[in-house]
Amino acid sequence: MREKYLTRSTVVRPESHLPPPLRPADARTAVRGAVARQAMPCASADLADALLVTSELATNAILHGGGITGFDVDVDGCAVRVSVSDRSDEVPVAEPAVDEGGRCRPGGRGWPIVCRLARDVEVAGLPRGGKRITAVVPLRPCP
Repeated sequence: MREKYLTRSTVVRPESHLPPPLRPADARTAVRGAVARQAMPCASADLADALLVTSELATNAILHGGGITGFDVDVDGCAVRVSVSDRSDEVPVAEPAVDEGGRCRPGGRGWPIVCRLARDVEVAGLPRGGKRITAVVPLRPCP
């Protein structure tokens, strides 16, 4: 599924005991480490997709969501599941690349990238406010 949707969740996966990453680079490092620990060689393009999705989710949480409040990464079979939580209840939307005057608009391309590269995307409201966005990016084994 490559759609955005909002669900209200009362069951929340426990956050890691580590503090959430402060920068997108920290989140990418966590994803690289999780994939490496699985010792499952995967196509470099797929890992690049997972890192780009992670970077976009973390950047959007910082720029539009009041900061990263939670982060989780899990390699499950042939996929990476990345969850980023923030303080905002706003569901992400794709902004047109061009404004009403026909001028290119900066930004607004991150959410479409996430939706295109991820196999599944879920936006879940958190019980105490804010949201968690979870994206699952497939990883093909190396030939």
